[in-house]
Amino acid sequence: MHEKERHRIILSAVQDRPVVTVADLCSMTGASEATIRRDISTLHVQRRLRRVRGGAEAITPPQILGLAGRPFAVNETLRIAEKQAIARAGANLCEDGDSIIINGGTTTFQMVHPLTTRRLQVFTNSFPIAEHLLRHSKNTIMLPGGAIYREQNIILSPFDNDVTRNFYARRMFMGAHGLGPLGLMEADPLLVQAEHKLIGQADELVVLVDSSKFGQRSSLVLCPLERISAVITDDGIPDNAAAMLEAADVNLIVVQAGGGREEEAVS
Repeated sequence: MHEKERHRIILSAVQDRPVVTVADLCSMTGASEATIRRDISTLHVQRRLRRVRGGAEAITPPQILGLAGRPFAVNETLRIAEKQAIARAGANLCEDGDSIIINGGTTTFQMVHPLTTRRLQVFTNSFPIAEHLLRHSKNTIMLPGGAIYREQNIILSPFDNDVTRNFYARRMFMGAHGLGPLGLMEADPLLVQAEHKLIGQADELVVLVDSSKFGQRSSLVLCPLERISAVITDDGIPDNAAAMLEAADVNLIVVQAGGGREEEAVS
């Protein structure tokens, strides 16, 4: 990753939380600790952030905190080839006339490109997904009511009586913070509340996650493995994770980053 790209990720991250640690930034960028420390020093001298012990903070910290987790602008730069291949496989499950739900996220966002040739009814809480499909496709788009969370670019409502309850979908496509033996995991309670409502409106739940998500954990479980119809991931999935999904009778679709042939394991 080039220096300018790392700097953009670092500056985005410090606007999302009070303090970002060197370890967090290493994870976000894939760079070494020494490289991140040099980047922080450079940006500190340029007065674009403030260097603190073990990390960095914004010069002017945000007054309103966003949702837990990395910002959309940071996540969309990570594992792009894997996300594009996973999203293509997800879009291939859709047929013209289908009603689907697409949850906000950087992997699900990659579905917009293959979906521009389809005619679907799409319900999404993702502002960028809705905007792209409105501009570049003939799909019918519906949005829930609520507040737009800028960092994650999603629309969330804390109320039960929003339009979500009036939309039925054949499938829901969603990403997740992590995926483990207990099921899908998310990092923020408001996300869990909103996504519970969406999951309840779909016959099938299709999870789009790159293989790194099988190593992620959170204290918040969104739904058990048994609720998931299919998982689409890349060929870096660990053997024990594949066995876990097979034991839970979850259909596993494995893709190769860069557009390789898909392999499907039906459990």
